[in-house]
Amino acid sequence: MSEAVLAVETPGADAPGVSGARQFWRRLRTRRAALVAASAVALLVLVALTAPLLTALEGQDPTTYHPSLVDSARGGVPVGPLGGISADHWLGVEPQTGRDLFARLVYGARVSLGVALAATVVQLVLGVAVGLAAGLGNRWVDQFLTRVADIFVAMPLMIVALALLAVVPTSFPRPVLVALVVGLVSGWATLAKLVRAQTLTLKEADYVAAARLSGSGTVRIARRELLPGLAAPVITFAAILVPTNISVEAALSFLGVGVRPPTPSWGQMLTSANVWYQAAPQYLLLPAGALFVTVLALTVLGDGVRTALDPRAASRLRVGTGRKGGRS
Repeated sequence: MSEAVLAVETPGADAPGVSGARQFWRRLRTRRAALVAASAVALLVLVALTAPLLTALEGQDPTTYHPSLVDSARGGVPVGPLGGISADHWLGVEPQTGRDLFARLVYGARVSLGVALAATVVQLVLGVAVGLAAGLGNRWVDQFLTRVADIFVAMPLMIVALALLAVVPTSFPRPVLVALVVGLVSGWATLAKLVRAQTLTLKEADYVAAARLSGSGTVRIARRELLPGLAAPVITFAAILVPTNISVEAALSFLGVGVRPPTPSWGQMLTSANVWYQAAPQYLLLPAGALFVTVLALTVLGDGVRTALDPRAASRLRVGTGRKGGRS
C-alpha cells in the first residue's frame, strides 16, 4: 500500500517494478535545488550534533564571559578588528559580555533545530491521531473533533504562546517548554483537518472494505490500511512545519519569552543585536544569516519532497510552466 502511494506512475519517468522509495529518490535527484537544500540541511544538522566537538577545537564555550575582550569605556564594544575575531575566537565575541560568537552560534543551531523538530513530532502525532479519529468516528465524534480543530486553527499562536510561556515557572526546561507550546498550539489542527479529509476518501476504497469484511477492527484498519495512504501528505506537511517552527521559536526568543540566557538561541542573539549591530554588525548578520539559510533550505527541500511524492504537481518554486514553441 505504501509503495502504491509513493509510486505514482508518470509516463516515461519510472520503470515498472521499481519500489516506491526508489522512485521517490529518483525523482528527488532530478531536482537540483532540493539536493542543494538537502546538503545544506545535512550540514546544519551535523554542525548542531557536533557543537561540543567544534567548540572544543576552538577552545571556547558558549557561556563563559571574557570581560578583557570588550572595551568597557566604550560601552562594551569588542576589542580588536571585526568584532574581536582572532585565532582564539573565530567569529569574534559578543559586545558587553565577551562570550564567543562561534560557540553560541553552533549551540544555537542545536536549540533551533531541536525545538523545531520536537514541536513537529508533537504536531504530527496529535494531528494524525485527531484526524484519524474524526474520519473514522461517528457523526458526533467527527463534529466535536472538527470544531476543536477549527478553534485551534483560528487561535492566534503568538498571543497564546506569549501567555503560556509567561506564566510557566522558570525552573521548567525552557527549550522543552517552547517545543511543547509550539507543538500543542499550532500546526496540528491544520494537519488534523487534512488527515480527516484524506481518511474520509481512503476509507471508501475497496481494500479498506475488504479488510473490514475480513473482520479487521478500526485500529487495525487505521494502522495497516489508512496510515500508509496518509504517508505522502503527512510527510509533505511535516516538511513545511519544520521551517515554520524554527521561525516561531526565533520569534518567541526575540520577544524574550522563548529560550532564555545562558542557553544560546539565534532569536535571543538577534534581540541583543538590536543595540550593537552598528558597533559589531556580524553580531546581527551571523544569527540572521544562519536563520535565513536554515529556513530557506528547509523550505526548498520541503518543496522538493512534495513534488517527488506527487510528480503530477508542479513545483511552487518553478518559474514558468509553458513549453517552447507554444502551449500544450
